[in-house]
Amino acid sequence: MQTLRLSNLNVRVAGGIDREGGGSGPLVVLMHGYGAPGDDLVALQRVLDVPREVRFAFPEAPLAPPDLALYGGRAWWQIDVAAWQRAAVMGHAREIISSEPIGMPEARASADAMLTELERTLDVPAGQLLLGGFSQGAMVALDVALHSARPLAGLVLLSATLVNVGAWQPRMAARAGLPVLQTHGREDPLLSYEIALELRDLLSAAGMKVEWHEFRGGHELPQQVLTALGRFIRSMC
Repeated sequence: MQTLRLSNLNVRVAGGIDREGGGSGPLVVLMHGYGAPGDDLVALQRVLDVPREVRFAFPEAPLAPPDLALYGGRAWWQIDVAAWQRAAVMGHAREIISSEPIGMPEARASADAMLTELERTLDVPAGQLLLGGFSQGAMVALDVALHSARPLAGLVLLSATLVNVGAWQPRMAARAGLPVLQTHGREDPLLSYEIALELRDLLSAAGMKVEWHEFRGGHELPQQVLTALGRFIRSMC
């Protein structure tokens, strides 16, 4: 594995013929969730059942909020986690989906610039980029996909949610035909299962090819999700 500085982000690169992103295989970019360390998802490249030529990139979010510093946690934008949890418990999650989170435009710009440099640095063939993430990282991935015409092989939304629906929904049709893997726990205490279903239905109605996997569990990545993710990546190869 190697670590690259691309745009303003540290990006850990693994896989490929030299295990450092070498070769001409497809590239899977996965962005971690809120509060996780920058290397949170790196271990996935060792456990996913995918061909050796598949390359992986794991960007590290740019922010280190003080409340996360003790644990080395990073963020794409600041979140009031307690407020999100209260909204989910009290059935007010719908209030969250109507607005654009403060800091999301900056996160989108940062991730998009990083992807441009990453594709150039690793010489990724056109249309061989699979973009995704977990939780907040999945929201960034979807936001980037909806605001750009970047060719994508697929989109991975692991425990994501719907936000900024007024801006997102009109842009979805431009991605009609894009394969999407979406997973969510039925007992997720942070990001509403019902809102995840709504996101799934909007993506499907816009013409995206959504492969939906729900599981009995919370805000996590159980083995059945990893199995589905490996299979989804193989289908892109």
